[in-house]
Amino acid sequence: MTSTPSYGLFINGEERPSDNGKQFEVLSAWTRDSIATIAEGNETDVDNAVVAARAAYPGWAECAPVIRETVLLKAADLVAASAEHLSNIVIQESGSTQQKALFEVNNVAARLRTAAGEASRLYGETFPNDKPHRMSMVIREPIGVVATISPFNASFALLAKMTIYALAAGNTVVAKPASETPLIAIEFAKIFKEAGLPDGCFNVVPGPGRSVGDTLINHGNIDGIAFTGSTEVGSRIAAVGAAKMRRMQMELGGKNPLLVLGDVDPVKAAAIAATGAFFHAGQICMASTRIIVEKSVLDEFVKALVEKANSLTFGEPEDPTTAYGPVINEGALNKVISHVEGARDNGAQVLCGGDVERGLIYRPTVVLEPPRDRGVWVEETFGPVVSVVGVEDLDEAVALANDSEYGLSAGVLTNDMTRALTAARQIRAGAVHLGTHSFQSDSLSPVGGIGASGFGRSGGKYSVEHFTELKWISIELGETPLPF
Repeated sequence: MTSTPSYGLFINGEERPSDNGKQFEVLSAWTRDSIATIAEGNETDVDNAVVAARAAYPGWAECAPVIRETVLLKAADLVAASAEHLSNIVIQESGSTQQKALFEVNNVAARLRTAAGEASRLYGETFPNDKPHRMSMVIREPIGVVATISPFNASFALLAKMTIYALAAGNTVVAKPASETPLIAIEFAKIFKEAGLPDGCFNVVPGPGRSVGDTLINHGNIDGIAFTGSTEVGSRIAAVGAAKMRRMQMELGGKNPLLVLGDVDPVKAAAIAATGAFFHAGQICMASTRIIVEKSVLDEFVKALVEKANSLTFGEPEDPTTAYGPVINEGALNKVISHVEGARDNGAQVLCGGDVERGLIYRPTVVLEPPRDRGVWVEETFGPVVSVVGVEDLDEAVALANDSEYGLSAGVLTNDMTRALTAARQIRAGAVHLGTHSFQSDSLSPVGGIGASGFGRSGGKYSVEHFTELKWISIELGETPLPF
């Protein structure tokens, strides 16, 4: 019988057991079998990690940018070289398909290279003064120790996005990964170690949010917080961070609209919508979960979307033709079931799906005309469920798109650029994507939302700038009259 591997915490450049010796099992999202055991951190472990990060900070912050650049580029090469190994971990612990897992790994390698370039672009400036004998300049400095709390759904890509730009700017990091997906975080720490990152610069403490997470965000030696996850949890973290005057970056929930206007090919639009809605079983904060369609193409679009949803295949996770996988756990599945049944009970038509295929696999589901004031239309489902409603014109479509507490991302499908740009300007969201669905991200773009979708932007120079402080330095070049 093959034993499962065992992982430790990663603190100050080494794997180690937790302070009290506790471990927990990591389960395959596909089979629910144990795939590893890992040390379960506690308050003492968090403190040890923060102490290590604080001790490592001065040396990392003061080193030449080319050193940080070299480490990040080396890490990118190691990620690319280990793509198969890393993607297999992502597949097993997060329920990703092969296609999605490889997308994450490639995304991380690209982001590492982007972050490497940003390490040398922490530009300052000089500016004129109202006093003739003074010269002024502004420089950027890292803020210190950053706490990152990352989710399960894009366990590698989001962990990396929240970490590497902070490192590029000269900060050190203590990471708390989701309890469902901690293994990829330890593997990432090992890669950084091999790439030459100094001990203590990147630390990983898996464990429960109510102990590890709460201790981390309340720790007196934390200077910044980056969180990606639900609005409910993010609001609680933001309240703590605000009380302690921490620099924060919050990427929270979304209920993202996709506008399908009457001049598009409804079959092509349905294929785009299906990707935006059902990729990774809909467990994407930027998923296109509210589809708003002009009535002139509604019937054709809905028919094509149902056909596309029914054509998606479930199979083995390593099979590249497998289109969707499980939701992450039983609680997530119950929420999906509740939303779909609630819509059905309130008069909506469930046109396809609407049931469990097996285990944690919920079939891709299309809900037509749910109530617009509750349930599946309003709340984040985080599953393979999409709602479709018909509207008369663009004005009604935009008004409906904005009728939400969320404002993360949106998509607009039309061949009329004037209408597309009008919609893009009027939709309240952190990003609007024309000609495609709402689920978009790349290594240079500023990702983030408004309203209940959070605040701050992550990606490229926007992350690096976010985790630096501006410092004004003035130089007196002559005698300045004194008041007394």
